[in-house]
Amino acid sequence: MTLLAFGINHKTAPVAIREKVAFAPDRLEAALHDLQSHTAISEAAIVSTCNRTELYCGLDDPDSLAVIDWFREYHHLSATDLDPYVYTHLDHAAVQHILRVASGLDSLVLGEPQILGQIKDAYHAASQAGTLGQQLNRLFQHTFLVAKQVRTDTAIGSSPVSVAFAAVSLARQIFSSLDQHTALLIGAGDTIELVARHLSEQQVKTIIVANRTVERARLLADQFSRGEAIALADIPERLVDADIVIASTASQLPILGKGAVERALKLRKHRPVFMVDIAVPRDIEPEVGELSDVYLYTVDDLHEVIEEGRQSREEAAQLAEEIIETQVEHYMGWLRSLEAVDVIRSYREQAEQIRDRALQQAQRQIAAGKDANEVMNELARTLTNKLLHQPTVQMNRAAFEGREDLLDKARELFDLKDSEN
Repeated sequence: MTLLAFGINHKTAPVAIREKVAFAPDRLEAALHDLQSHTAISEAAIVSTCNRTELYCGLDDPDSLAVIDWFREYHHLSATDLDPYVYTHLDHAAVQHILRVASGLDSLVLGEPQILGQIKDAYHAASQAGTLGQQLNRLFQHTFLVAKQVRTDTAIGSSPVSVAFAAVSLARQIFSSLDQHTALLIGAGDTIELVARHLSEQQVKTIIVANRTVERARLLADQFSRGEAIALADIPERLVDADIVIASTASQLPILGKGAVERALKLRKHRPVFMVDIAVPRDIEPEVGELSDVYLYTVDDLHEVIEEGRQSREEAAQLAEEIIETQVEHYMGWLRSLEAVDVIRSYREQAEQIRDRALQQAQRQIAAGKDANEVMNELARTLTNKLLHQPTVQMNRAAFEGREDLLDKARELFDLKDSEN
């Protein structure tokens, strides 16, 4: 069977194309059944995210055109519309591709962990649909183990590469653990939402979302078990509770001034406050950074952290590539071993038939009163001769024909030592 990885991603296709070939979750099972209904396709799984749509298939016929034709037909696209954006990987390259994808090496953000969860979702969907066979099932299980090894053995996911991640990473450096601290987030846009998710992953005690539109703040805060929503006007009152303040709004004027922070610090008895101003123009007056017990960072400060993180991830990615190449060979070795299954089964069946016939003859001789020891000796000789007969004939023929290569393989196969030794 041939393994195929086929699809498009954020590197090869614009969003206008990617959205045309996405698979809706409620249609995925039907799509998998339709795909597998082609006689050339024995196994199938589909990964569909905002950044990629990929098909992983086991093909009885090494020609991948059946999958490509199905993909075009399913999404009502012509070859001209689709083909410039697709990539196709077979066997070794297909295994390498899925391992790189699952490890975050093929992601928009190098090392991001979300893709592994999306691949697990694709595996469960295909498993539930019944479109996984022995080889794809083993490939996905192997993929999960390798992705975990890459996360464990490298720093691919530990360094910040986004503003939101960098802000939360700095907070962890200052407070170590966040489970006893309260975060005040000013704004409710995409960046603040991502900050909130990172904080939630770090088990922050409370998330307070302040926004000009309270309803929008509430929509974000309600996504977290300990989330609260307040208006911007309520910030001075709640600032005393905040150990972490992260601001990102579109305001043209500062929202948080030095005076409000000074009053909050007095009420906090000068317990330190970590602040990040991601906004441009700034949401927090620069003079706030002059206050004792305030750690104020701007978006420029975060960019330095992000650049360090990017370099760290790129170094980790090189090590991850080495791990993946080794693990590709492990899977391909297992795959090649399947080719021996039929041969081993046939050889064993042949040996068992010889054994059964020799054993039946021995049992008849014992039943006829022949000495048991003599029968056992004869059984051993008979089995030895019959089991070795065909290999011996073939090796004699190989020697007669000058096929030294076959004799060398026989020595390797039977683990024979050189007679001179």
